Amino acid sequence: MRRPRRLYVTAALSLTAALSLAGVAVVACASSPARRAATGTGAPVPASTPALTTSSPAGHCSALQVLSRWPLPEVASQTIAVPVEESDVGAVAAAVRSGVGGVLLFGAEAPADLGSQLAALRSVTFHHLGLLVMTDEEGGGIQRMANLVGSMPWPRQMAERMTPSRIYALTREVARKMAANGVSVDLAPVLDVDGRNVYPGSSDPDGYRSFSGSTSVVTRDGLAYLEGMMAGGVLPVVKHFPGLGGVSGNTDDGPARTLPWSTLKKVALPPFAAAIAHGVPAVMTSNAVVPGLTTVPVSISQVATTTVLRREMGFRGLVITDSLSAGALSDIGYSVAKAAVAALRAGADVVLYGLSSSSAADVNEAVAIRKAIVAAVRIGGFPRSLVDAEAAEVLAAKHVKLCPG
Repeated sequence: MRRPRRLYVTAALSLTAALSLAGVAVVACASSPARRAATGTGAPVPASTPALTTSSPAGHCSALQVLSRWPLPEVASQTIAVPVEESDVGAVAAAVRSGVGGVLLFGAEAPADLGSQLAALRSVTFHHLGLLVMTDEEGGGIQRMANLVGSMPWPRQMAERMTPSRIYALTREVARKMAANGVSVDLAPVLDVDGRNVYPGSSDPDGYRSFSGSTSVVTRDGLAYLEGMMAGGVLPVVKHFPGLGGVSGNTDDGPARTLPWSTLKKVALPPFAAAIAHGVPAVMTSNAVVPGLTTVPVSISQVATTTVLRREMGFRGLVITDSLSAGALSDIGYSVAKAAVAALRAGADVVLYGLSSSSAADVNEAVAIRKAIVAAVRIGGFPRSLVDAEAAEVLAAKHVKLCPG
């Protein structure tokens, strides 16, 4: 991915101003040509493994043409990331062989041979279509592989003690070591604006995970963080759109509500708008309800994901859900599979869920999600073309080419 020009924002940006930095209209296309064809709304066409290349009778090839010829279960699998303990990544080899788009690493200390374990896992990927290897390397108390890549302070401490240049240098070095150990995606930085000085917990999922209670500080230091990650060869994921600062509780534990939408637009959205203007490749949606915008969690809300994030803010990259195992969803009647279908319908590209009792159960959950997606398409109301477009986004993020040339 092309590295955007350096830009440290030192003041809060309005949505329009932030978007204008990238020349993006306030009402913009969504992601890729594939997504435009599927939804009427726009990211680069993934491009191939020769065995899967196909073309139209006229000799022209598009990602959607290729994917439309794949069996639906194989397309659906690309939208799923299966969780696994970083100490035993081989436990999800069956899911990787079946074609899941990614894996999500959990743990507190990575094994010294993580890189070789992940290389072995990549060697069995479906048709060698690559694998998004994700983890949470935020800093402070949320680090999965600090023993391999070096420790980082809490984001709050970064903002208080480090200049943007130092944050950039630190995250670039961490990213280089993450990439060297086979990890390609960091589910960070947190761009929530939250000034409460607490460890993250049941009452506040942010606390020290947030750079600041100041919109301008979060924007400035969040951009430095994500730019360092990109420069080091790791795909950063800004979260939790459209902002969890001041949320009523932790969505992992149960339903929660953010501050009103009218407030979020002024205080919480500018860091995300600046990140989008800056070329951030991925955004994670939250599991909170936003009064005045949604009546359901953002992760399964079409108005939040497609209307606001895609169309109004012009985001052209990968949309990833927060964990669909969260109490915010299960407590309102959503199984992981049901929530996954709802999230993809809403416009997400990758669905995440958390560890359960065993790796076998986590692999079975991926199977259940895939079956639910297939059933939803076949029953109707979930266009096959939308699933194809979402899979195309995942393949593009993995630099897979579906068309020759």
